[in-house]
Amino acid sequence: MGRFNTTFGDGFVLVGFSDWPQLEFVLLIYIVIFYSLTLLGNTTIIVLSRLDLRLRTPMYFFLSHLSFLDLCYTTSTVPQLLINLQRHDQTISYGGCVAQLFIFLALGSTESMLLVMMAFDRYAAVCRPLHYATIMHPLLCHVLAIASWVGGFLNSVIQTSLMMVMPLCGHQLNHFFCEMPVFLKLACEDTEGTETKMFVARVIVVAVPAALILGSYARIGRAVLKIKSMAGRRKAFGTCGSHLVVVSLFYGSAIYTYLQPKGSYSESKGKFVALFYAIITPMLNPLIYTLRNKDVKGALWKVLRRGRDSG
Repeated sequence: MGRFNTTFGDGFVLVGFSDWPQLEFVLLIYIVIFYSLTLLGNTTIIVLSRLDLRLRTPMYFFLSHLSFLDLCYTTSTVPQLLINLQRHDQTISYGGCVAQLFIFLALGSTESMLLVMMAFDRYAAVCRPLHYATIMHPLLCHVLAIASWVGGFLNSVIQTSLMMVMPLCGHQLNHFFCEMPVFLKLACEDTEGTETKMFVARVIVVAVPAALILGSYARIGRAVLKIKSMAGRRKAFGTCGSHLVVVSLFYGSAIYTYLQPKGSYSESKGKFVALFYAIITPMLNPLIYTLRNKDVKGALWKVLRRGRDSG
């Protein structure tokens, strides 16, 4: 395979799921359904958090950021995948590929940091209830949210820049979108130094936040067990349990994809894992956070009644 000079005049072929042609139509149907549910669920959370005063709390402030992020996150890959599955066009320009890589990395990194902020919010609510309003001041919430977005985009600038200077061999990406592990597989020279820098960046963005969240939940767990009221204990476990499920889904798939050596990364398995965190997790997040949440249900019924009465 000859050396492929990565210039803006060149492009890539996204193999997608053409290895499994019998799955393509089924995947197309499911992805359209999942994407529609993602748009509906996350948009609903954003709208409700703006319309209902009961949802003007730090928890829902961060949740609305997460919902907006998930909308962007899934939209950065799904349209390309739907085109790919219909075999209309399996090519993507070099510039388009770099832009997709940059956006996906930025949003993924931002979500990793945002989940830490949400864990801090839950820690303050459970372990420092008397000081919660003082700790989670609106100004601090905005600073934490901005720091998550800035940190996520900064990480993406670093990793995307490192990728762009790597010499690549070949035009085929064995994936349905432009993702870093697949680019590393195309590297045609020894990129150990570049990979080491990327690995350090990933540890900072994935492993460190995961460790911080686990540490905060260990302290939350101890505090919850000290609550004498069963109702209070159930409420604390319910709220924190939802966040912990989201954390497990996100970091489990991120660690599998980004923190394993290039040699052991399976492109076939990687595609299905990517389907999970790029499409299924953004769809599940609104359900996980709101399925048993009385405040959100109340706000939704209130808006629906208002719309019915005005109609």
